[in-house]
Amino acid sequence: MHLDQRALFELAELAGAAARRAGAYTQSRSQDGVEVLRKSGGDTLASQVVTEVDEQAQALILDTLAPATEAHDLAILTEESADDGSRLKKDYFWCIDPLDGTLPFTRGLPGYAVSIALVRRDGRPVIGVVYDPPKDRMFRAVQGGGIEIDGVFPTTQGIARGQKRLLFCYDCTFADDPQRESVREQMDRLAAELGYGSAEIHIGGGAVLNACHVLEHPPAIYFKRPKPKLGGGSFWDFAATACLFEEAGAHVSDFSGQALQLNRPGGTFMNHCGICYATDAELALSFLQRIGSGGIL
Repeated sequence: MHLDQRALFELAELAGAAARRAGAYTQSRSQDGVEVLRKSGGDTLASQVVTEVDEQAQALILDTLAPATEAHDLAILTEESADDGSRLKKDYFWCIDPLDGTLPFTRGLPGYAVSIALVRRDGRPVIGVVYDPPKDRMFRAVQGGGIEIDGVFPTTQGIARGQKRLLFCYDCTFADDPQRESVREQMDRLAAELGYGSAEIHIGGGAVLNACHVLEHPPAIYFKRPKPKLGGGSFWDFAATACLFEEAGAHVSDFSGQALQLNRPGGTFMNHCGICYATDAELALSFLQRIGSGGIL
């Protein structure tokens, strides 16, 4: 089955409605002091926390998407449900994170979002929708149709080197990292090597809004190094923003510079390959060449 451009735009509209519905519910619960539970996940606290809000937000999304899911015979992969393997059999699948950034959400902080993507069986995202409930902001992209931010089509251009700072984005857990100051020093040196005056560290919430922050605050980079332990995010952390970046003309890849494999058999974690989001391809290439296998976090 092939979805034409008209069908993709219709599905993107529906995904946007689902994201707003879930986001409105999430925001309504943001000051409730919800119970924090644990689930099996990666090796970080951020990958293990879950709340009833995550699960209810997911139910709202699936309910909104249900008619189109059935009509187009789409598979579903969501963070809060077991992977049933249908993503490997059907032509397209929804890739859903109902509440990315659960950790900042439970702490009453911004940095959480709803993320919905439609991904082809070959792992290429064709729709990306991100909704930021605290700021009531919507990011949306359709393959071949460009990117919209709050209904506006932005333009992305190459970033001039020189005296500007280079922004490095980190997830919220970096705030408590014992190596934080050491990393800052390393990033200052790296920024200078890349032709910038200095480095600036942005500690955001979850992976989804950190990637969006890169798009809106160039020159900037968000990355996760490959590692042996399970973690590093999963397909649903990156599928929607990968589509946003591709349509914006920005750069998204794994740590070897290759396209993200967002439908790999055997598991959804991305620790084996790492990820790199950057304002442009030139910046990403220079960064990946210099960081190599060194010790920078």
